[in-house]
Amino acid sequence: MIKNSIEPHRRKLILNLFYLVYYVVFFFLLLLTLGIELKQIGVFASSILAVLGVGFFAQWSMLSNLTASVILFFYHPMRIGDTIKIIDKEYDFTGEVKNITGFYVLLHVAEGNRKITIPNTTILYKGIELIDVPK
Repeated sequence: MIKNSIEPHRRKLILNLFYLVYYVVFFFLLLLTLGIELKQIGVFASSILAVLGVGFFAQWSMLSNLTASVILFFYHPMRIGDTIKIIDKEYDFTGEVKNITGFYVLLHVAEGNRKITIPNTTILYKGIELIDVPK
């Protein structure tokens, strides 16, 4: 019963994150056994993080969408299969959530049989009405 309480796409994401942590720890242990000092690993890691920081600062919308996806993943009541309506003057979309990714939400709008991608920051900052919540 516990296995079925987590949605399959979330279970896959959690498993992938677990594997990432596992391989990173294994990689650092391998470097330590090869005789590379912890100070050298720290310099290398800080260099990589500096390059990533500059890249994410250049693409600020990407960083905000990734952050919004984490918030949507853990704290938002919207799930795949729910029918939602975005409450906004500019957006008048009502449709079924087909997928939630790291950068966007794929919404299937029955009117016109359209599939629309909406950035996660829009979903997070605009009002969302859950129309049809499956039990």
